[in-house]
Amino acid sequence: MDEQRETLQRIVSTLANKNDEIHNFIDMLNQTIRNVQVNSSKVIRELDEEFDALYSVLDEMKGTMANTIQQERAHKIQALHNQLSQCGSALESSEELLELAARTLNIMDPTEFSKAARQIKDRVTMASAFRISLKPSISDSMTHLMVDFSLERHALQALRFLPVPKAPEIDTAACLVADNCITVSWRMPEEDSRVDHFVLEYRKTNFDGFARVKDEQPWEVIDYIKDTEYTLSGLKFDKKYMNVRVQACNKAVAGEYSDPVTLETKAFLFNLDNTSSHLNLKVEDTYVEWEPTGGKGQEKVKGKENKGSGQYPVLKSNKRSGAPSPKRTSIGTSPTAKGSRDRFTGESYTVLGDTTIESGQHYWEVRAQKDCKSYSVGVTYKNLGKFDQLGRTNSSWCIHINNWLQSTFSAKHNNKSKTLDIPIPDRIGVYCNFDGGQLMFYNANSKELLYAFRTKFTQPLLPGFMVSIKKKYSISSTEFTLLKTNNCVLQEETWSIVFGQYFLKMFNRFHFFISIGTSAGRILHLGVSAMSVKVIKSL
Repeated sequence: MDEQRETLQRIVSTLANKNDEIHNFIDMLNQTIRNVQVNSSKVIRELDEEFDALYSVLDEMKGTMANTIQQERAHKIQALHNQLSQCGSALESSEELLELAARTLNIMDPTEFSKAARQIKDRVTMASAFRISLKPSISDSMTHLMVDFSLERHALQALRFLPVPKAPEIDTAACLVADNCITVSWRMPEEDSRVDHFVLEYRKTNFDGFARVKDEQPWEVIDYIKDTEYTLSGLKFDKKYMNVRVQACNKAVAGEYSDPVTLETKAFLFNLDNTSSHLNLKVEDTYVEWEPTGGKGQEKVKGKENKGSGQYPVLKSNKRSGAPSPKRTSIGTSPTAKGSRDRFTGESYTVLGDTTIESGQHYWEVRAQKDCKSYSVGVTYKNLGKFDQLGRTNSSWCIHINNWLQSTFSAKHNNKSKTLDIPIPDRIGVYCNFDGGQLMFYNANSKELLYAFRTKFTQPLLPGFMVSIKKKYSISSTEFTLLKTNNCVLQEETWSIVFGQYFLKMFNRFHFFISIGTSAGRILHLGVSAMSVKVIKSL
């Protein structure tokens, strides 16, 4: 009976999920129908606009060319009229001379005849009838203004819809999710020289696939991308996934969108466990601060804030290491019970994360303030002793940065150290592949691999951080106020230095003894080590 009930419950759950999928698909189909109606009306309007523009150009060209023909006709007719007028004047003069010559032939007096004949000869020599051209100055041909639009007509008859660029293909292997940024890379299925630019759209979602229409977030658009790669920076990873899609555009039309790709953006979120941290560390959710006297912090190692929530370390994709998958595994973590272990003490200035890594791939980053002199970043099994330091046991791995006196950069495990001869970055990325036995440290800015541990993890891991204070103290006055020592709290008193000025070099387990007189008349011998000030003897 119970087994049948359980089976029926699974069937009901499966049917309910399938019904949700069908409802989602129906909503999507209805939305697609509405989009088809809207988009078809839009392209018809654009077609009318294009043809109206084409008609306008043809009408304008027709008017211009007709005006040219009319001007040519007027010019030719005017020139012919001018020539006709000249010919009329010449003919009138010639007829007058002809009449005069005819009368002269009737003169019988030789002297008068000779005189008249000379006058007619002179006038004929100067007559315009003999100086004008009897060839039309202008041709009646208008063939130079004829047109032949057969090629253009064929071109117009060949008008087709502009070829739509094909949908790009997103190259998931080249996509990168890291440092609150997503780099999307794509390619065209075939070469298309008419592609002018690309449009990238993205939206956040909590669904690994298609969300219901009513639950969808609006797409955010990045337009006019000339390259086939784009980096979305300054994102807030406050949703589990990011949908991205790309379309290609030519001068007039945009192509279909690429198939949407879902990239996982869920960060590995953890806080720092202040219940087991060293008492000299001031610990909050995302940072640890050295506070040896309860006063202002001297040293800080600060986890990069999650820009989505503003209070968690930003833990990013394993893509920082260049792995081919754009997704990061988000399984294999579990919170640890606070207060379940002893506080770190002695010289183990350590604080651990509150979430264990038990499987999968995870990434987070750490940023140290510029005045931080010494700190370690790494991972450890939960059995790290309260006196143990990161990298000095066989169950912890870290890189250590020491900026005191001279900068040193080293990788540590099982009390063995390897010096790293590379510049110290201001932000360090930590990539942990639990199942693959990889712990890699990166320059979070340049993505350069700093160091890699390869081992087989046999127990759950915790992020670990250690902050040390190693400073030189130059005491330049004859009195100072001591509020608190490492192992005991003293009444606030004014202390006078008996032996003047001292320069104290700090080394682990190396002590200097200074005699100090107090305003109460007591003399104390103080032992000064790298991490503490102890009252050794009171006189």
